[in-house]
Amino acid sequence: MSLRRRTVEVLITAGLLGVVAVPPAQAAGHGHPVLLRVATYNIHAGAGMDNVFDLDRQAAELRALDADVIGLQEVDVHWDTRSQWRDVAGELAERLHMRVSFAPIYSLDPTTPGAPRREFGVAVLSRYRIVSAENHEITRLSTQVPDPVPAPAPGFGEVVVRVRGMPVHVYVTHLDYRGDPSVRIAQVADTRRVMAEDEERKVLLGDFNAEPGAPELAPLWEELADAEPGAPTYPALNPVKRIDFVAVSKDGVRVRDAAVAETLASDHRPVVADLLLLRR
Repeated sequence: MSLRRRTVEVLITAGLLGVVAVPPAQAAGHGHPVLLRVATYNIHAGAGMDNVFDLDRQAAELRALDADVIGLQEVDVHWDTRSQWRDVAGELAERLHMRVSFAPIYSLDPTTPGAPRREFGVAVLSRYRIVSAENHEITRLSTQVPDPVPAPAPGFGEVVVRVRGMPVHVYVTHLDYRGDPSVRIAQVADTRRVMAEDEERKVLLGDFNAEPGAPELAPLWEELADAEPGAPTYPALNPVKRIDFVAVSKDGVRVRDAAVAETLASDHRPVVADLLLLRR
């Protein structure tokens, strides 16, 4: 059974589907909302819960989501042996027949002359043409230098896609993992500043490394609505925390339904959501 069908069945059972029901024939028409399926997935550099690198497995799980746009975190591009020095972002895009935009957090010199740069970051996969892309800086505490201090660094990716004539700004992020929330507090402030520059429909996808009620995330919910898939996402085996999010601007986008996919292809579970883009 496809994830889309499982999602609908689960939400109908829970009484969550039907709040905003738009017949497909109408959704495609002029002046009516348009359906966009999005997903977010921390792919653990291509490794599953078993710590085995397996892009075939992850590609199969991503394909099953049947999403139009996917935000990925922990993406290696020629990074090191853990991902076999491969371009994970490019390979997944090729296997899924999707376009890709990669936003490195780290871009380091190769270990051997003439080899590609070693990069690690986030990515967006899209069935729609990517009109523009940008790699924004937010506050980070580097894992690549001794005695790091919080400082601006790249890795907050943004793309603009055009869906049935409507521009949609899609952002993908990976917030700080440490128990001390101070860096996440700064990152949330940076995120709001960057997103405030755009007035179009917005979708934020990412691993926030904090649960929905965390105080440091509260400012995000002033402008964004949490898709609330109704289940935890981490760890993938017997998850107990929801730290992976689909969030949308309150103006121009509505959440039709959302779910967490059950898979061990990473140490996180993906979140998938059906969105309604509203015409203005």
